[in-house]
Parts: sequence; structure tokens; C-alpha cells
Amino acid sequence: MRDFRWPPPPDGGPRTYGPGPSAPRNGRPTLPEPETELVATPHGVRLERLVTGTGTPTTVFAHGLASGIAVTRPLGSAVEGRKVYFQFRGHGRSDAPPGPWSYADLARDLRAVSDLSGATRALGVSLGAGALSRLVADSPDRFDRVVFFLPAVLDLPRPAAVKARLAALATAVEAGDVAAVADAISVEIPPHLRGTPAVWSYLRQRIDQLMRDGLATDLASLAEQTALVDATKLQAVMARALVIACVGDEMHPVDVAERLAGALPNATLHVYDRPGVVWTDRADLRTRISDFLNAPE
Repeated sequence: MRDFRWPPPPDGGPRTYGPGPSAPRNGRPTLPEPETELVATPHGVRLERLVTGTGTPTTVFAHGLASGIAVTRPLGSAVEGRKVYFQFRGHGRSDAPPGPWSYADLARDLRAVSDLSGATRALGVSLGAGALSRLVADSPDRFDRVVFFLPAVLDLPRPAAVKARLAALATAVEAGDVAAVADAISVEIPPHLRGTPAVWSYLRQRIDQLMRDGLATDLASLAEQTALVDATKLQAVMARALVIACVGDEMHPVDVAERLAGALPNATLHVYDRPGVVWTDRADLRTRISDFLNAPE
């Protein structure tokens, strides 16, 4: 993999993929991954988990497809109390039981981690937002506050173009095609930022994880599914909810966030005016999430 040349590296940065004398010489380096643990769940699937912080309340963080703990951790940086990050089945070191899988299975993973840690609040990103919507639809009283960041699907199928992009990522990971994996991940990042040291470090970290842990083939079937059959079930959810979306994000359409916020009785919807909010408006995003989760009852 030493012939990797994508994306164009920042000035003074690496010219090849992988460790060695070509590693980044400027910009913020990628932090080492923290030590995690595997926890047994009542439904027999061991899940990788990281717990940080102390006190109350406890908030659980659910990541997106082909993502993981490292990507969700920054979203909880200013959130008070105990924070529980985990990897869904088929991600990281978590088990990958025989499929096919459904959003009900993901909701079961999220419920188990939440119950084991006593979480009263939850944040879901993309795939994790779908799992969270399924969980609260089935158990309306499970949480007192919930955040849905970039929900990707609710009760309607994903567009064909989105399914194709997810399939391309799964194929690239299975084939060990590093450049193709980078291409698939890069669509999350605004084009004008793709050559910066911070983005380079981010891409290296994501690629390292995917090349090391792989991506379970049964995850691809989730692109064909919806989180809910009937979104009206969310009308029973009394938890305070924050739904966050971005204009121009093809993978996470604003109309999905609007339907989700409209179905939840106590939801606030915030839509950023451009995609790539974790890169372009990170400070505001962190503050918005922490202010909502830290606010007194």
C-alpha cells in the first residue's frame, strides 16, 4: 500500500500511504486510539465500547455506517457526565453475527449498550440516528433527551445514487483498494478542505481502521432498508429531541430530518446552510449539542 497517492497531500506532508519517513510533518497528528473493551450483551453480540467522563447523566453515542468511536467522540467533547461510545455489529472489534441485519438489530445493539451503562440520553449519527429512531419508536420512554445528527433514512427508501455510493465503499473495503476507499470517504469533506493536514490525518485514521477491521458484508443490505415502517409511532416519544441536518448533503437529505422532527412531539430542528458541518462549523455544532444535552430539566 506504499503507492497510495490520494488525496493530494498538504505541503510538507506525506507522499505515500502508511507509516515511515513520509508521515505528516505539519498539521495536527491523528491521536492514538484509546483502549476499548468488548462487552457481552443479552442478545449474544459482543460490542466494542469506550467509556469516558464521570457523574451523571450518562449519554450513549451511536456512529454512522463504516464509521466508529473515533468519529463520534468529538461530538461529546463538551457534554457533561459519563459518555459511552460503542461500535455497532460489523464495525471495529464488535461481533458480526450471521445476517442479514435490520435496523431492529441495530436498535437492539443500541438498547443493550444503553441499558448496560444506564444511559438516559443518546446521540445518533446517520446510521446511528436510524437505529435511535427505531429504538425510541419501539420504546418511547427509554430516553429523556435525544440528538439525531444527519439522519439518513426514516420511513422511505434511500435514493439509488446513495445506495450506489454505499455499495462502492463496501466493495472497495472488501477488495483492499485503499484509493477507492479514500474516494468514497472523501465525499463527506468539502472539496476545498481535502488537501489540509487535518483532513489528511482524518482520512489516514479512517482508512487504517477500515483496512484493519474490514466492513461486514451484511452491512450493505441496510442501504435497502428503512429505519421505520410507520413514522407515526414516533408521536408517542416524549423525550426532548434535537435534529440536525445540512443543506446540500446528498447522503443525509434535509427532508429526512424534517420528517423526523415533524414526527417527534418535542423536537427542535436546526439546518446548517452548507454540507460538511463537522469541518466548516465544528465549534457551533459542538456547542449546539452540548447546550442541548447539558441544559437543566
